[in-house]
Amino acid sequence: MTDTLEDDLKVMIVETLALEDVDPKSIETDAPLFGEGLGLDSIDALELALAIHSKFGVRTKENDERNREYYHSVKSLAAFIREEQAKAPASGA
Repeated sequence: MTDTLEDDLKVMIVETLALEDVDPKSIETDAPLFGEGLGLDSIDALELALAIHSKFGVRTKENDERNREYYHSVKSLAAFIREEQAKAPASGA
């Protein structure tokens, strides 16, 4: 059972990208997701962006200079999601 946004993201990354040989618990929160870290590529980034929008209701902007920063690690991705969700107006108000 997952209990934090970071844990939810780790599971989502493994499931969305069908990383069969990766245990979500083995993904380090601060480790890079691309390149030398988990080894993801630009196609993976697009798939992740769609999954994050679907699950968390937030999205990055195309060609945003900060996208690389947002997608650096699980920790930075979680911070981005929290920041964007905090900006969103509360529903039902």
